Amino acid sequence: MLNEESSGDGKEPPSSSTLESLKQFRSAGRGFWKHVSESDWHDWRWQLKNRVVSLPQLERLMPSLTPEEHAGTLLANTKLAVAITPYFFNLIDGADEHCPIRRQVIPRIEETHVARWEMNDPCGEDAHSPVPGLVHRYPDRVLFLVTDRCAAYCRYCTRSRLVSNASGYDFHPEFAKQIDYIRKTTSIRDVLLSGGDPLLFSDDKLDHLLTELRSIPHVEFLRIGTRIPIFLPQRITPALCAMLKKHHPLFVSIHSNHPRELTTEVREGLARLADAGIPLGNQSVLLRHVNDSVTVMKAHVHKLLMCRVKPYYIYQCDLISGSAHLRSSVRQGLKIMESLRGHTTGYAVPQFVIDAPGGGGKVPVNPEYFLSHNADRVVIRNFEGKVFEYPEAADGTPLIQRPAEIEEPALV
Repeated sequence: MLNEESSGDGKEPPSSSTLESLKQFRSAGRGFWKHVSESDWHDWRWQLKNRVVSLPQLERLMPSLTPEEHAGTLLANTKLAVAITPYFFNLIDGADEHCPIRRQVIPRIEETHVARWEMNDPCGEDAHSPVPGLVHRYPDRVLFLVTDRCAAYCRYCTRSRLVSNASGYDFHPEFAKQIDYIRKTTSIRDVLLSGGDPLLFSDDKLDHLLTELRSIPHVEFLRIGTRIPIFLPQRITPALCAMLKKHHPLFVSIHSNHPRELTTEVREGLARLADAGIPLGNQSVLLRHVNDSVTVMKAHVHKLLMCRVKPYYIYQCDLISGSAHLRSSVRQGLKIMESLRGHTTGYAVPQFVIDAPGGGGKVPVNPEYFLSHNADRVVIRNFEGKVFEYPEAADGTPLIQRPAEIEEPALV
């Protein structure tokens, strides 16, 4: 169904029962694959082999495809391939063309409509690539691209020029050159593995790569960016978690956008990662009619915490070519942030950021809590809209005399 309280719809805020309903954990179920054996269904390799990747498959499984989806799927492989795991496909509401899961993975003809401000490489990654497959945009960290493949393909993908190779980018990472650059650049202390999705690698291949990076003395910690726990929770096996545990400090950033994505299967997979001592953070993209709703986003961040995941970022949708139909407004993002800050636990409040177009990096965007500042005072407002003054001396010293002695009450 269309998200409640989406931008500009003028509806009254939904009841608390809607929030609680969105926070319930449910299994994705077996859906069209009831005949598949338990062992196959829980095998991540079977899930990959049986992805929905073509228009005939989509039409057979979901006869309700709209004309826009039909036309978009026909053309999908000229921009970004279509692929949906059977597990994730079961989360789609085939009777609702506005289903928030459906909008994320089923192509639409609007992907071919390119606004003049949209770009193939909106984050300017190619311009900051000293060797193929490595992006060095920030002083002390690098983005290490390991593959151009994902378990499923998000229609708003920032790297759609590269991922799936539908557009002929012909991505070929060169691990030896990437690792050699990191080894020679001693300012690098943080390496983020991404792609595509690193967790598509076998345990042995990923273990070898992490071991190579961990052997570099100035690399202090490693990160993996992945949507696998959401698209393919079957991949989060005890063996994978045991292998990852060897490479601490290791952080994992997942990517979930809507509370419906956080199923019982996902919760169990994330628990295995957390039990292996891996800190988990989530990065969401603000998407029109997917999660640009106060209620949906609040339910989502609450549910993430229940999965032991810290909501880390909400990204304003990058200016990727053909993404205008999925782009919500910055104004709505700020409204959502105001609805979270002070209204729920601070652990549930992510940072809203815009990746500055053309390679400017992440820029935090916040509601106006800081109203004015001069030599004597700072004027601020809180989440209720109340205004307060905080005294400040020009040189940073206290404005009042410090007492000669400070008496503390005896501890009881």
